[in-house]
Amino acid sequence: MDSLLTEAFLTSLLFGAVTAGVPLLLAGLGEQVSEKAGVLNIGIEGMMLFGAYAGFVAAYCSGSFALGFVAGGIGGALVAALVVLLCIRYGLNQIVIGIAVTLGMEGLTALLHYFQFSRTYPRLDLAPAWALPLLSDIPVLGRALFTHNPIVYLAVLLVIALGWLFRATYIGLNLEAAGNKPAALDAAGVSVVKTRAFAVLATGFLSGIGGAYMANIGAGLFVPFMTGGAGFIGIVLAMLARGRPVWVLLGAALFGISLAMTTALQVAGINIPTDVVQMLPFAMVMLVLVIFARHSVLPPALGLPYVRGER
Repeated sequence: MDSLLTEAFLTSLLFGAVTAGVPLLLAGLGEQVSEKAGVLNIGIEGMMLFGAYAGFVAAYCSGSFALGFVAGGIGGALVAALVVLLCIRYGLNQIVIGIAVTLGMEGLTALLHYFQFSRTYPRLDLAPAWALPLLSDIPVLGRALFTHNPIVYLAVLLVIALGWLFRATYIGLNLEAAGNKPAALDAAGVSVVKTRAFAVLATGFLSGIGGAYMANIGAGLFVPFMTGGAGFIGIVLAMLARGRPVWVLLGAALFGISLAMTTALQVAGINIPTDVVQMLPFAMVMLVLVIFARHSVLPPALGLPYVRGER
């Protein structure tokens, strides 16, 4: 019986860690793109939330999870376009606008949900899952790590793709220059404003997909304020990763395990107050920030307006 409980605990923990970690991974990767270009995108919590709402409504009305993810990405990008207009085009304070966007999307999505569904919370059908050949047959680990919705595998592949893009392409070089040496990028004839705008829109798209994953795969329904700080954890992951996508993946896995701990302990029959377990991810954020407090983890130009690059 003990071995069965241990297996159930590990399976529940790892499966829940993937489900909880994928939105953090997508948000962290998106934020990393913005920070590379010199934009501190505090508003990704709002982008995730609007993406969650748009993705759920699209999936619920069409019956297509794929369309839900597309709608979630577009929804996040639309919110990001507002950040582009106010922060990059007009040079307003990025932190103030980011907080305003998050608070605005919390109110807007709650209002839209109320008008569309009143006080009901309709659920989606179970999302399709792909079992990777051979790997899914591994005891315990197979079902937990290699039997998931395709978006999980695409998110992992995105880590590899972004690592290559940052190191070996002109797009990556332009993003790096926009964040560290915007005047040099401007002198080379590349618009700093357009480069940063592209980065923020990409952030919004990825964050929106992360929100849609939370609603459509993680919960199967949309609940107002359901992101619960996931976007801010994504910001922390991007800051600490220092431009390396694989570090975002490792951090998302760590925080995903913390978030999944409550369910796993319940499966194993271990009674620990839920509030104590749910505090773990945020306590971990504080601990990590204290450890890295003396190290500069942001590009020099982060958060500073730059308008000469407009072309």
